[in-house]
Amino acid sequence: MSEPRVPRDDAEAALHARKELGPDFEPAVVDSFVERIDAAIEARVAQEVSRARKSAPAARRDDGHALALAIVSMGVAIPVSGLAAHEAGLGGLIVAWIGIVMVNLAYALGRLRRDD
Repeated sequence: MSEPRVPRDDAEAALHARKELGPDFEPAVVDSFVERIDAAIEARVAQEVSRARKSAPAARRDDGHALALAIVSMGVAIPVSGLAAHEAGLGGLIVAWIGIVMVNLAYALGRLRRDD
């Protein structure tokens, strides 16, 4: 597939028409030529985007949020576990860990839903 370009002949024709038609038609000649340049640029951008989509692997985006959540969960889990076990015993410890697991599970399920 060739790259869309405005042919050199078109540029020369626009310049020639501008000289022949005079200053009254100059804006129309220039606008017409600019529209052809814009169309060529848009076509080239569309080709590049298409080419990039075809060549790029369909990798999942890893933005580091999962790692951050895991680190924060562990950082929070240690003092929460201590407080829960001290204040409420084994039942409090279990409830605290269920809460931590639910937060991580909700994040993972939301991420799976977004990736699909």
